[in-house]
Amino acid sequence: MGNVTSFKSNTRGNSDEWQMRVDLAAAFRLAADMNWHEAVANHFSLAISADGKKFLMNPKWMHFSRIRASDLLLLDADDPSVMKGPNAPDETAWCIHGAMHQGSPQARCVLHLHPAYSTAIASLADPEIKAIDQNTARFFNRVAYDMGYEGMANSLEEGRRLSAVMGNQSTMMMGNHGVLVTGASVAEAFDRMYYLERACQTLVLAYSTGQKLNVLPAQVAEQTAQDWEAYSDSSYSHFAEMKKVLDAKDPSYAE
Repeated sequence: MGNVTSFKSNTRGNSDEWQMRVDLAAAFRLAADMNWHEAVANHFSLAISADGKKFLMNPKWMHFSRIRASDLLLLDADDPSVMKGPNAPDETAWCIHGAMHQGSPQARCVLHLHPAYSTAIASLADPEIKAIDQNTARFFNRVAYDMGYEGMANSLEEGRRLSAVMGNQSTMMMGNHGVLVTGASVAEAFDRMYYLERACQTLVLAYSTGQKLNVLPAQVAEQTAQDWEAYSDSSYSHFAEMKKVLDAKDPSYAE
């Protein structure tokens, strides 16, 4: 059997790993609350080793609203035999996240979703996130666009292709599919996903008026994107506040 484990008695003794589990579990619950999830599909992962190859990920076909820190699988991107074990993760999850953690060590946290507004924009012939306001400008020249969808990502070759398309970006619009967002931490990835969906909601609503978009000049969009980067510490406060909301509603994610 491959290298796959869930919670063991000594995991809580490793405070760093346990906190990572708690944060990732919180992200699943919050994604469900915000209706970003899709049935028992979609997947999040978080690297826990220095090289990024050992990572946490959700169990196969478990609803986001029920995931707890102790439910998360611990996987090794260099160990494909995991897919032969009784606790094997979802095949598409392994192909996408295994490739990302193997080839992109800077992508510590990887969120793959099919949220309504960002998926709608990703499904357009022109999926570019036009800089029409402060939120959309956050993504100016900072998004990878994958237009090569050929079906479900159920092969290692497809995972490697997606990793190559992603390159050094932190956001990917997956044409005819969904989105993929990465970050140095769960807080950064969650905040990026939050603003991506907000940006795409604004863009969908603006398109729906039938009027011409008032796109920001490139220099203004770039300055706004840089301002967002200087404001990046807010992502940690945002995530901390959202965990407090979860704590008041249902703290079982941290079990």
